[in-house]
Amino acid sequence: MQHRRPRLSKKRKTLLASAVALAAAAGVTVAQAGETDKECTAFDTITLGKYYVNNNLWNEGKYTGTQCVWANSRSGSTISWGTDYSLANSSTGKDYDVKSYASTVLGWHWGWKVDKATTGLPIRVGDRKKVTATWDFSLPSSPGTMNVSYDLWLHAKNTADWQDQPTDEIMIWLNRQGGAGPLGTKYGSVSLGGAMWDIYQGDIGWNVYSFVRRANATSATLDLDDFTQALVRRKLLSNDKYVSGIESGTEVFKGTGRLDTKSYSVNIG
Repeated sequence: MQHRRPRLSKKRKTLLASAVALAAAAGVTVAQAGETDKECTAFDTITLGKYYVNNNLWNEGKYTGTQCVWANSRSGSTISWGTDYSLANSSTGKDYDVKSYASTVLGWHWGWKVDKATTGLPIRVGDRKKVTATWDFSLPSSPGTMNVSYDLWLHAKNTADWQDQPTDEIMIWLNRQGGAGPLGTKYGSVSLGGAMWDIYQGDIGWNVYSFVRRANATSATLDLDDFTQALVRRKLLSNDKYVSGIESGTEVFKGTGRLDTKSYSVNIG
């Protein structure tokens, strides 16, 4: 099964930038808010310190249904948040279409960026900075067709703005359900962070590399630098690229379910 990400039009990028900027200007920081304070409009955001939670219903026209996000707490760089969804194919949607990616965002994202002093991003791949990512989450027994994954955005420069298309995207799938599969074709495999991962390679106007964990997990502590260097060693990625943004969340192909993030943090350096 394949999924694709659209190249956002200038209009849509501007709308997304405006939505995120309004949330940031309002200083929407939630502590112990919980599931009762849901944000259910596409691209609604909740600021949590250096991160924001994005109700990213990006593949409009391909789905029917609803998706919401909420924030539970923040303590330093550790946050807790959740999302629930009930999404089906529209008349033009297909089972292999990713419909949404409710996620936390750190750093660059389509339509928005946060300065390095706040996020620690961008970082040059060749500088070998440790990027410790810790995630503990839960899923229902039947969450539909979906994955739980990190999504790293890379650029050729360290000053990427909203109009700068990425050169590379790296996805790290910790969990997949309902037959969800990555873009592209299998390139090889690698052992990282105490687990085996299959590497997939695809192209949607930029390179997309997916590391798919062979055995599903609901918690992990990873050094994301290990994954960029695995691509460097295979001559798939240049040390001169910059990691501009780091996301985490669930890509939903179809179905009804939820993702509860009990604790999540990304610390750089």
